[in-house]
Amino acid sequence: MSGKPAKASARSSGSSLVTKYLILYNTISCILWLGVLGRVLLLLPLFHHSDIFSSVGEYTKWTQTVALLEIVHIVLRLVRSSLPTTVTQVASRILLVWGVCDRFQNAQVTWAYTTMLVAWSVTEVCRYSYYVVNLTRSTSGVLTWLRYNTFFILYPMGAGSEFLCIIAALQEAWSWDQRYYWFLCAILVTYPPGLFVQYTHMMAQRRKQIRGKKKAN
Repeated sequence: MSGKPAKASARSSGSSLVTKYLILYNTISCILWLGVLGRVLLLLPLFHHSDIFSSVGEYTKWTQTVALLEIVHIVLRLVRSSLPTTVTQVASRILLVWGVCDRFQNAQVTWAYTTMLVAWSVTEVCRYSYYVVNLTRSTSGVLTWLRYNTFFILYPMGAGSEFLCIIAALQEAWSWDQRYYWFLCAILVTYPPGLFVQYTHMMAQRRKQIRGKKKAN
């Protein structure tokens, strides 16, 4: 008889530790992306957009790399999210920060790099802060609205900027390795359907959120 309460207590303790870890992870991620956004907004009025990478590129690269943990979270069942969607989103950004912008100068100096960072950082600050609030069992109408409405602008802005960064890198990629050039060309082909999938996924999440709010009322 005493085994059941002990097991329930162990599960509750484990769940509490996972929640605390996820709150910590999302808080740190939010702060890191706020750092990206703050740096870009502070530097842009003072310098040309072509100088943004030299000031923010390394920081952004490692900030985005931290997001690989989100795939681990799903595999370990710490969160319930779509693995294919998360892998696609994280992998595409890892390619941009490591395989395009970090490697090819033309991608670093294009204005699309700056707009990409703005779209990414605003999206992630809204997303991670929304997760923190939910994990602490609080509510924020402002964060909920931002989470499920800003993507209308930020997703096309981010995907379009990523697309243009890859376009800017193609000439150097051809000189460096023609196989990599064709690889990047293949990636470009995936952008229109990829954006459609991400957009419809967020639209579905938005409808679910609206339905949940109506039921609560």
